[in-house]
Amino acid sequence: MSQPYDFVAIGDIVIDAFIQLSQKDARVSTDPNTGRKLLSMNFGDKLPYDDVTVVNAVGNSPNAAVAAHRLGLESALVTNLGHDRWGKDCLETLRQEGVHTDFVKVHEGKRTNYHYVLRYGAERTILINHEHYDYVLPDMGVAPRYIYFSSIGEHGLPFHDDIVNYVKQHGSKLVFQPGTFQIRLGYQQLKHVYEVTDIFFCNKEEAQSILETNDDHIPTLLRRFKELGPRLPVITDGPAGSYVVDDQDIAWHMPMYPDPAPPVDRTGAGDSFSSTFTAAIALGHDPATALAWGPINSMNVVQHIGAQAGLLTKDELLQHLENRPEEYVAKQIN
Repeated sequence: MSQPYDFVAIGDIVIDAFIQLSQKDARVSTDPNTGRKLLSMNFGDKLPYDDVTVVNAVGNSPNAAVAAHRLGLESALVTNLGHDRWGKDCLETLRQEGVHTDFVKVHEGKRTNYHYVLRYGAERTILINHEHYDYVLPDMGVAPRYIYFSSIGEHGLPFHDDIVNYVKQHGSKLVFQPGTFQIRLGYQQLKHVYEVTDIFFCNKEEAQSILETNDDHIPTLLRRFKELGPRLPVITDGPAGSYVVDDQDIAWHMPMYPDPAPPVDRTGAGDSFSSTFTAAIALGHDPATALAWGPINSMNVVQHIGAQAGLLTKDELLQHLENRPEEYVAKQIN
């Protein structure tokens, strides 16, 4: 393109097969020692399931690229696929969604990532298996306005250096939503990434893990991230809502947008929030407005199976915003 992409997402892509477990044959209990919920089924049995839904071309970064396009941005995806039927299905889905695939690498002799999602009500447990790809940053021509970087495999640590160098050389704004592997690395090993990040996303528990603290005062956590580099750090806290500290060091809080019905599937709620917040900033809105956009897309995503079916267009999102409850407003906090 002669013009830069507005939004280029970088990260792994997968196919998710959502298996709705029979609640007669699967059980959820709580571990008395840890408080964690446990999914259990009888070993050795032939267990019936209620339904299966296969969703192509998902993952943190593909979800973000689709969300950005639906909100009106020119988006592309940097990712890796195997040379197989699953890979072809992913490419077809991305193109149908309007996401540019110029930077998608198809690897001979490799398989496309395929995950199994065990659904029990609105919650899920995911069985994952990541193919080992060599991460290479492609020639993107004119530098994109925003680079959205998220989940990659554990062997991808050197790839972070490539992205940092690209941002420094070309001036793209980096959005960082760390995946599981990147969160486990903590801050020190990714210090150079945080230093060049423009917008940063994580939830409260992830923030405490990255910062190695038990402090649960979210404005304090946000300002600690701001000291590490991100201009706009954003933290979500489930039903308690979402938070950002802006350029004037003002902390803002936004409650959840109310669900119109009980959630169907929570997969992709975080991705939709982060990508929608970013899209709002890219479209020229201030952080408080962006904080109002994000939960609306999350609300609609959890009403559908999979991370992309419920993603809204800009007009649809603004309609929800116009009809918002009186209490759905960003407030300054200390």
